[in-house]
Amino acid sequence: MYQYLITEPKNHTLVIILNRPKVLNALKRDMIEELKDAITKFIAVPDLRGAVIIGSGDKAFAAGADISEFKDLESVEAAAASGKLGQDVFQLIEDAPKPIIAAVNGFALGGGCELSMACHMRIASENAKFGQPEVKLGLIAGYGGTQRLTQHIGRAKATELLLTADMINAEEALRLGLVNYVVPLSKLTEKCLEVLRKIYDQSPLAVALTLDAIGAGVKGEDGYLRERNNFGKALISEDGKEGTTAFLEKRKPNFTGK
Repeated sequence: MYQYLITEPKNHTLVIILNRPKVLNALKRDMIEELKDAITKFIAVPDLRGAVIIGSGDKAFAAGADISEFKDLESVEAAAASGKLGQDVFQLIEDAPKPIIAAVNGFALGGGCELSMACHMRIASENAKFGQPEVKLGLIAGYGGTQRLTQHIGRAKATELLLTADMINAEEALRLGLVNYVVPLSKLTEKCLEVLRKIYDQSPLAVALTLDAIGAGVKGEDGYLRERNNFGKALISEDGKEGTTAFLEKRKPNFTGK
């Protein structure tokens, strides 16, 4: 269906594979457009309750944007529009009402690091490396890296990485709070699915409302207001009534996502 992606739906989960292994899954504009289509369809399918994004092969999640496309950008406006495409698609991922996990199986650099940071969680293989090396090319991050890296690891360390182009390994990323887990490469997909299965036991509506409240605060909106309003929505929902009733009756709830 796609030229640069492979999508594999299975057991409520959509696995999206970035499929340009010969160039370490570098992100072409067309590939980002395909990612937009895949995520939009994923959101619209009720039976798909979570997604995993992973790179093809065992060397890279995505080693950045496809630099060869930059030669066609000959104005500030054209370059900014290119950045906006990446920002818009990555925001779509961050705003998804279902959990999306980045399975970082190697290099996540530049646009690849930015894509991983747009996901709700990151699980890294032991060989993973993260970085925003754009300054080496006389450029800066353009798909949200200056904002999300600061949000994830704090201003001081994010500034250092953005200005020095240094890479960090998986263990350092874990220490800084950039990733949730570090596992052997052979266990990477299974660890992502393990986390998602725990989420699938919860109310789909409560999961969506929680992601929405988190996102509001990250975007500078009144996160406390969103949280209490979403709490109200959850409390009077069918899932809220089922969950509280099941707790009092000491049984497992049967959530429907309503």
